Amino acid sequence: MKGVIILIAILLVAASCENKKHADYIIQADGIYTGIDSVAVHNAVAVVSGKIIAVDKYENIAKEYETDSMINIAGYIYPGFIDAHCHFSGYALDGYKCDLIGTKSFNEILDKLKSYEQTNTYGWIYGRGWDQNDWEVKEYPNNIALDKLFPNKPVVLKRIDGHAVLCNSKALQLAGININTKINGGLIEQKDGKLTGILIDNATEPVERILGKLPDEDAVKYLQKAEHECYKYGLTTVVDCGVKKQEIELLIRLYKEGKLTIGNALLLSQDNETLEAFAERGKYYQGQLAITGIKMYADGSLGSRGACLIEPYTDMPKHYGLMLADKDEMNRIAMLAKANDLQLCTHAIGDSANRAILRLYSQILPKNNTKRWRIEHAQVVKYNDYMYYSDYSIIPSVQPTHAISDMPWAEKRIGKERLPTAYAFRNLLDAAGTIALGTDFPVEAINPLATFYTAVARKDKDGNPQNGYMKENALTRFEALRGMTIWAAHSVFIE
Repeated sequence: MKGVIILIAILLVAASCENKKHADYIIQADGIYTGIDSVAVHNAVAVVSGKIIAVDKYENIAKEYETDSMINIAGYIYPGFIDAHCHFSGYALDGYKCDLIGTKSFNEILDKLKSYEQTNTYGWIYGRGWDQNDWEVKEYPNNIALDKLFPNKPVVLKRIDGHAVLCNSKALQLAGININTKINGGLIEQKDGKLTGILIDNATEPVERILGKLPDEDAVKYLQKAEHECYKYGLTTVVDCGVKKQEIELLIRLYKEGKLTIGNALLLSQDNETLEAFAERGKYYQGQLAITGIKMYADGSLGSRGACLIEPYTDMPKHYGLMLADKDEMNRIAMLAKANDLQLCTHAIGDSANRAILRLYSQILPKNNTKRWRIEHAQVVKYNDYMYYSDYSIIPSVQPTHAISDMPWAEKRIGKERLPTAYAFRNLLDAAGTIALGTDFPVEAINPLATFYTAVARKDKDGNPQNGYMKENALTRFEALRGMTIWAAHSVFIE
């Protein structure tokens, strides 16, 4: 009888082994945060064909799956991070630029340009990343020195936020900009009856158009390099904001050919050529690539004083900033998005721009809708405008590192009284019930851990200020994790 029992036990074990599913490998860790539970309740995953097919306690995974490859990790596993607002394509295709991030003076920029030009093979000079707020003299430069150094080659130097450029006279000439040029939604700076080379917001577009097209082989190289950089930081999906027709066509081809693999939910540029080519197709999904909405600009940035404010700038008392499009144009784009079931994701930084866009959304969307229209940045928002987020199911898409980067000068721009209405992530989350977190790279660095840290600690990398910057608007660690994973995915229909 004893022998029979043993035989039955052996047969049961054998049967259970035969019923197990095969996993290419199983990973066991100290804990796994899924973004759904606030604590790590699981510690193992099963993977088949590069996809996670089960997340559970190890004993449950082991009962259901067998594998020839077991991986043990002494640490914690997190979901692949999502950057809910960045410029992946722009960052990549700027890969040839002269990097001006961190420059401490205009003279340092000139030295960098001289060095860059020694190996530059293009017929123009393009740089990005300068910020006059980092200099001892915190004023816009002019193009006098650029004209002396580069009289015959166009030079276009984009500010770190992308909302202002400094260019030489050759670039202005090729772009057709002169002392009498007027551009709606843009500023062309003049001093003593002469152009300084500073262009703000919509005025930057003519000089950007004179920059030549990269050869395809260079574009592919830079896109793959940017993808690798994202993967290095655990960033597995990007929301690529404001992509133009030419770049979209290249991305579609590269994803079809398997030359790019990073998840990419891109938002269409609002220019007519791009909208005419893609808007009527509605949402588009092709493997790891998706098109889910339109990126529209309402105003500029605080750093270049282009953000549109209800009251004037504290450090420029007669200046209110700029709306970059009139009401009719913004309404046209909003109706186009609605008609084609696309999200509208609008850049709004100043409190006047935020109010205008929130009211526009409220006129088009029904209450408690499922369209997931977003406000990008939502940087300065009046308290009595928060109701629009909850009433019309609007998603705030914010960049926590902006709060810390802007910290040294934000109060100078908007004053002490308005400052509590800025970078108010806690207020936005409480109003909307969700929040999507990104970096806005290349405006900020790619690293998503900086997003997490600044959202929670509200401090810079050196731990300042000691008590956090306007800490009352910090997020919890779990909220920040969700903002970089499940809420970010939900914000562009890729959950």
